[in-house]
Amino acid sequence: MGRNYKPLVWTLTLGINGLIIFAFFLPNKENFKGYDFSFLTLLNAIFNGATFIFLLLALYAIKQKNIKRHRNFIFSAFLCTSMFLLSYLLYHFTTPSTKYGGDGILKYIYYFILITHIILAIITVPLALISIGRGLNMEVALHKKITRWAMPIWLYVSITGVIVYLLISPYYK
Repeated sequence: MGRNYKPLVWTLTLGINGLIIFAFFLPNKENFKGYDFSFLTLLNAIFNGATFIFLLLALYAIKQKNIKRHRNFIFSAFLCTSMFLLSYLLYHFTTPSTKYGGDGILKYIYYFILITHIILAIITVPLALISIGRGLNMEVALHKKITRWAMPIWLYVSITGVIVYLLISPYYK
């Protein structure tokens, strides 16, 4: 048995999700009027897309029984997700939210994707961290057990992040 990552996992889960919620309710975003962080929305989509690709490569590597490559791709996905998080927080701490302007069936599709993306992103934080911790500890059976859930959810969250960007990007100021 390796290190106990549970306290770190739950601290990060609460901290990350708490910061994201706080960013949306932070008053006085007008204080940043002189700064243009609009480029971060595209950067966030790029980080999400890269995460998706690295996760697919990690999945392929482990199917080939190449643990070293799998680990490297997972760390790359985790790095992209971490960079996304920093960029996402900077954007939402400084910039008012953008309202989706579409209508008709596309509006319902957008909100369905957005809501499932948000809910599953909240769940992804502990699942991914626990999975990585179990992998680092070489607790293979436990790692496989949680990864059956973590991998498809993380893949969904990363690709829907790109889709949400594509759908809302025409409405950015």
